[in-house]
Amino acid sequence: MGAVRGPVASFDDIDLRALVAGGKRDWDRFVAAAAPVIHAVARRVVAAHGVPVEEAVDVAQDVFVRLCADDRRLLKTYDPARASLGTWLAVVARSCAVDHLRRRRQAHASLDEVPESAIAFEDRHVERLNIPPGLLTERQALVLRLLYDRDMDVAEAAAFLKVDAQTVRSTHHKAMLRLRDHFRIEA
Repeated sequence: MGAVRGPVASFDDIDLRALVAGGKRDWDRFVAAAAPVIHAVARRVVAAHGVPVEEAVDVAQDVFVRLCADDRRLLKTYDPARASLGTWLAVVARSCAVDHLRRRRQAHASLDEVPESAIAFEDRHVERLNIPPGLLTERQALVLRLLYDRDMDVAEAAAFLKVDAQTVRSTHHKAMLRLRDHFRIEA
């Protein structure tokens, strides 16, 4: 594929190696050839979903950004043996349009349209467990209070106790084993 100096009439005139290498003139020629295909696909997908056609411009921009991202990583995946450049770009443009529509739908969802389960919160009210005196060591009881009553994570509890995080995990584990054994026998 040779380089072309004038305006590009077709994708056949694009030098893919030079394009992937990042030449500005090659990129400008590519954009001139690709823009009509990308815009047409973006307009068709956006219009088919009842979205204002003006958003097709955003989709087209997303396509070009995606093609350039990460040192033109996506563009480098194009394989002329599998599809023409126009067909491949149409697939990429359709994918970008669908992604755009998904993001748009998530950003504009009305609270009335969102299922209650998606916005529900967990009720953290839990009955206190009556632990018989002497069942746990003082250290085990303290670790459980820090982790469950004060809602500390292991690192915070370790810092509070001035011990290693592994010590807190081990103490917690031993306390849980004692509690399981005790309540298994009672049941």
